Amino acid sequence: MTTDTTPAPAPAPAPAPAPAPADLYRHGLRLLLDKDIDGWVGLWDENGVFEFPFAPDGWPKRLEGKAAVADYMRGYPDHIDLHDFPSVEIHRTTAPQTIVVEMRGVGRLVQTGSPFDMTYIAVVTVADGLITHYRDYWNPLTVLQDPTTVFTGSN
Repeated sequence: MTTDTTPAPAPAPAPAPAPAPADLYRHGLRLLLDKDIDGWVGLWDENGVFEFPFAPDGWPKRLEGKAAVADYMRGYPDHIDLHDFPSVEIHRTTAPQTIVVEMRGVGRLVQTGSPFDMTYIAVVTVADGLITHYRDYWNPLTVLQDPTTVFTGSN
C-alpha cells in the first residue's frame, strides 16, 4: 500500500471585500483625473441610474443603465481636461451604502482653453462594490454663462 504524499491544494483565497462607498468614490475621482473613462464606467452596476436634477433644458436629467452612462461619459476627456479635485468632503449617511459628497473640480475646457471650475454635491449609493445610483447636483450656472460649453459627447 502506498501513501499519497502530494499536499492538498491550497484553498482559494477569500474574495476581497467590496470597497466602502467613500473608497470607491475616491478611486473613481482618480480614474477621472487619469482620463480612464472605461475604468470609471466599470465602477457602475449594470442597472445603475445617473441623475442630474439641476441640468438645464436640453441636457439629460436621467440616465438608466451602465451602457447609457458609458455613452454619456465617452467624450468627457475631449471636452474637459480635468486637473484636480482640490476640495472633496465625503459625508456618511444613516444608510451605510450611501454617501454625500461636496467637491470642486478644476481644469480647462479643451475647445476654448478656458478655465473649468465646477462645484458639485453628489448623493451616491453603492451595492456590492458598484455604483447603483448617482445623483449629481452640478452647478448649471457654469453652462449658462458659456452656452458653447459641452461636457460630454451626448449633448
